[in-house]
Amino acid sequence: MDSAILNQTNLSTSHSCTMESSVNQRVILAAYSLFFIVGFPANCLSLYVHIRQKNELGVYLFNLALSDLTFTVGLSLWLDFLWRGIWAHGGYVCVLSVYFLFTNFYTSDALLCCIAVDRYLAVAHPLKYTSLRKVGTAAAVSVAIWVLVICFNATTITWKDSYQEINTFSVCFDIFLPLSENLARANVVRFFLGFIVPVVMVVFSSWGICLAVKSNQATEEQERKRIWKLLTVVLLCLLFCFGPIHVMMLLRTLVDDCRTVAWLLYPYKISIAISSLNCLADPLLYCFITRTGQANVNQVVLFLQGKKRSKEEDSIDEKCLEVSLQTNFINR
Repeated sequence: MDSAILNQTNLSTSHSCTMESSVNQRVILAAYSLFFIVGFPANCLSLYVHIRQKNELGVYLFNLALSDLTFTVGLSLWLDFLWRGIWAHGGYVCVLSVYFLFTNFYTSDALLCCIAVDRYLAVAHPLKYTSLRKVGTAAAVSVAIWVLVICFNATTITWKDSYQEINTFSVCFDIFLPLSENLARANVVRFFLGFIVPVVMVVFSSWGICLAVKSNQATEEQERKRIWKLLTVVLLCLLFCFGPIHVMMLLRTLVDDCRTVAWLLYPYKISIAISSLNCLADPLLYCFITRTGQANVNQVVLFLQGKKRSKEEDSIDEKCLEVSLQTNFINR
């Protein structure tokens, strides 16, 4: 991702435009490294915890953690790409990496939608749609999401659009031009189905919950805050993590010259880095929003505090013993 080949062939004029653009990768490399260092253990922990949960929210969070974990593992390849400046793993691994990237994007935002809708049904219609909030239903919905996303990616991700090699220089995913008709159509579909629709669903769920909470005076203030935190994090994840990359993908479909591509290159790379933040969505939702997560975080904090106090007490005891021995030696 350090450099990208921007190639355009104008069929009408038989003119070929090739340009190499280098982007300072230090900030992006540091960001990916941080995401990997934090995201891998955090998602492993989340995956372990969600296996033990016995409700529909736990099913969605488990699948979200699984999606984020697969993406985090794939980050090691992108880190190597950034470090070397060229893709050194061949075309098959490149296509597979792009496949994992988009699978994470659309399983994540679909599961975030499911979490928002589930909370809406729980608050606005607690007794009406109980069958939709069962563990079995959540598992079936999660499997359907994985299957649909995998099938969509299988039909839209191609070798031509993902990997390019010129002499000894190869790049993966950083190919801007020429943009195939297949990829152009896929980008439009991704923008609307993968971004606009989820955002509309989350906004609708949030609005419905707002009305339900206001009309229900029995809802505790603490519970209201917890619900609002959950929906705020979900909406921010969709807008901040997936918004920029989808806008850039849509702009790519409108680009037909190298100058415009060069102008879009740096924002495009930044948008990819921002989208990688979604690998921290599940740990954030679990640790700071759900009751179980908050309880477990508090237990960890108390454990660390107790361990620190224990070490301090042991240190004080050792000093007291040392002073006592010195006093006895002097008295002798």
